[in-house]
Amino acid sequence: MDRKFYKIEYNTVLSETTILDPRFKKLAFSDNRAVDEALQRLTAAAAARSSQPTPLPRRPRGRRGSRGRRRGATRRKEVKLESDAEKAKAAAALWELRLRVAEENLAQYRETCGKLARANDELANQLYQQEKDAIDITGHLKERDEAKEEKVGLERQEVEDYTCQINALHELFRKKSSDFRTIQDGMKKIQEFQKTKAQMEQELSDVRSGCWCPRFTLQARLEREAEQQIALVVEKAHSEAIVQLDDASRSVFKENVRLNEALKYHMKETENLQKLTASLGKENASLALDKVRLNHRTSNSPVTAQKQKLSKLRAKVASLEQALKLKAGELEREKCKEEAAAVGIPASQVELESLQKALAMRDRELGHIRGLARTIVEQRTELEQFFHEALAQVKQEIAASRLRCTKEALQAYRWKLREATAGKIKFPPICTFHKSPHSTNSVLFISTAVYTRGSFYGSLKSKVEMSELTWEQKEHVLRLLFVFKQKRATSDAAVTEGRECLLFFPKTEEHVCSRSPGPRPPRECICARWRHLW
Repeated sequence: MDRKFYKIEYNTVLSETTILDPRFKKLAFSDNRAVDEALQRLTAAAAARSSQPTPLPRRPRGRRGSRGRRRGATRRKEVKLESDAEKAKAAAALWELRLRVAEENLAQYRETCGKLARANDELANQLYQQEKDAIDITGHLKERDEAKEEKVGLERQEVEDYTCQINALHELFRKKSSDFRTIQDGMKKIQEFQKTKAQMEQELSDVRSGCWCPRFTLQARLEREAEQQIALVVEKAHSEAIVQLDDASRSVFKENVRLNEALKYHMKETENLQKLTASLGKENASLALDKVRLNHRTSNSPVTAQKQKLSKLRAKVASLEQALKLKAGELEREKCKEEAAAVGIPASQVELESLQKALAMRDRELGHIRGLARTIVEQRTELEQFFHEALAQVKQEIAASRLRCTKEALQAYRWKLREATAGKIKFPPICTFHKSPHSTNSVLFISTAVYTRGSFYGSLKSKVEMSELTWEQKEHVLRLLFVFKQKRATSDAAVTEGRECLLFFPKTEEHVCSRSPGPRPPRECICARWRHLW
């Protein structure tokens, strides 16, 4: 019976402790073994005392029997008193044990509360640092994106320049090929002229052989020498043109055109000379007798004229040789330019392919960066939407709290008027309960003027919970959080102000009027990042 009573008392203690906080249940059951052992010892001692046999009293006879009954009753009373004292001792030991367990549980509860508070502070600091790092990363990514876009623009400009250069080289190659074809045509004409030249020389030689005169022989000899020199110069130019035919240019083409025109002019002159030779053949017969006499008289003057002609011809030949050398140098330079252009075209093509690959890689990187920026913007819009919804809800709660405070003040004012009319108290001062511009004692004006910035920052004493704030203070906190989120990277003052508003809030009697007695906002409408603020 005693053991059952002790177990019932112990179970009631455990139920009371677990009702206070379910986390004590684990701590309370940790000492269950010690309590069972103590109960076993107490019940064993009580059973040992109760199991001792009590001597039965003898049946009294006469006065002695009545005395025996009295002695038995006194003995039973003493046994009962002893059992009550033992029960009281057991109960006292049990309550001491309960007190010890409760103190241990309370110490553990305080320790866990301190750990939870420290962990909460650490989590808040980690969240702040992660958000700061995220903003820094986004800024750095934006800068990298801008730099890459500038670099891509420069590379595109370079690619366009290279394409323009390639097109110009193709156009130059096409023009050079056309010049080469024109030079080939000129060379064909020169070969034809050389064929006709042999025939013309044969005719001239026939005409000269028919004329027997020293003057004409000397003139013929000079003409032959001039023609030989011209032929040598033409052959030399022809050989150099054949060697450097691949390096033809526009200037060479113009020179060839000029030479073709000169060739036509010389052909016309040869025709005229042929006509002159025919006329001279006719005159030779009439002038044959005069040549001998005039040869002795004018032997000196033709020699000087011939010398002058020879000097002029030599100067002309020297100028022609110098011009041919210049043309040869120009042809060599044009050839070097074409070779350099031919070498640079495949290199530029390889570089163009590499640039196209780099552009494709940059386009992929830009697409990835744009995706990251899009996700960041979506998260930011979600956070701003949460702030707007929270502000709208707080404004609704402010309006409801002010309306409720106005109603309560009106009821209190009417009660005071009733009590004053009954003569119990003094009449209260006149108050107005509507928006009036000329009212000096309006309840609406007082309720709206309760929350001011001076009172909000004037009595910073200790940390408070978010649930203890007024709706006006919550609205101010949300606005400061929004500003803190927008301008955290630029102004350190806004950061410190936002932290102070998050951690410290005043406790004044004026805020009791607009304190939120209603339920808290639903957790579904609160962003996962800011749930700990509620």
